[in-house]
Amino acid sequence: MSEAPRAFEISTPITIRSYDIDFAGIVSNIVYVRWLEDLRLMWLERFLPLQPMIERNHGPVLVATHIEYKRPLRLFDPVIGHLWLAELGRARFTVAAEFKRNGEVTTSATQHGVFVDFTTMRPLPVPEAMRREFEALHGRTEGAQ
Repeated sequence: MSEAPRAFEISTPITIRSYDIDFAGIVSNIVYVRWLEDLRLMWLERFLPLQPMIERNHGPVLVATHIEYKRPLRLFDPVIGHLWLAELGRARFTVAAEFKRNGEVTTSATQHGVFVDFTTMRPLPVPEAMRREFEALHGRTEGAQ
């Protein structure tokens, strides 16, 4: 059985570096935060480029990160990172991520964010193009009328 399509999904191989390893011989917890940042920037570059938003003085800001470590990763493990848009509200969004080794999920994460005006730091509505594609895959968004 195949998975349902995920909105705005990206996937990329991740190389574990020697400096990613902690004293226990596994990938350090902080490394996953860096990998999430890398994935999220790739995701934005592909689906919602930052430069035009920043030129208009607005963009996404993270408000929370949650990571669940299921299995340790070690140096030379083949890792694929996946990130997709999981939820969409009027001004907020949630991206979900998984890191897989040989098809097995070793780590899952969610990050919550909002789009803000950088001058006022007040929330802005999510971009309309993002809302339309998300609704096409998942139906109406949370709080939409």
